Amino acid sequence: MTVVRAWRAPVSIALLVIAVDQLTKHWAVTSLGTDREIDVFWTLQFNLGFNNGMAFGQGQGFGPLIAVVATLVIVYLLVTLRTETSGMSTIGMGLLIGGAAGNLLDRLFRGDDGVLHGAVVDFIDFQWFPIFNIADMSINVGAFLLILNSILSVRTHRRESSEQAGTVSVDRVERA
Repeated sequence: MTVVRAWRAPVSIALLVIAVDQLTKHWAVTSLGTDREIDVFWTLQFNLGFNNGMAFGQGQGFGPLIAVVATLVIVYLLVTLRTETSGMSTIGMGLLIGGAAGNLLDRLFRGDDGVLHGAVVDFIDFQWFPIFNIADMSINVGAFLLILNSILSVRTHRRESSEQAGTVSVDRVERA
């Protein structure tokens, strides 16, 4: 029963990310087209783009390989969910899984050349940073939370270890 509970929060977060990501991409494809830009604020605009590669437009043509790697990452993260105990790692895993799945869905179904040859829909454009989408943001925030959680866990473990070592030393001194 606890394994099922451990999956609920991150899977719910992932499903929410996938839904928001796919809805916003659908909006971008139907509303923006290739010739329309919407100025939002300062340099932020909505501008439709398609990415057959990885982040920042690198790895063009490696879409099928990227899709396979993304699938393996999602499966790995789902398997490791039962070992996650902190709230930060739960949120991070959910964001990472949801973002990876959102972009994977694009690669699977948004292509004219068949399954795995699709392009990821990007539409958030600051004009001074590569164009991206909700899934990309989720992946980055999720990865940041997992890294931060790992750093904080190591620090907490070290602090607890040194406190226990200090207690043992004090006990030895009192016995002597």
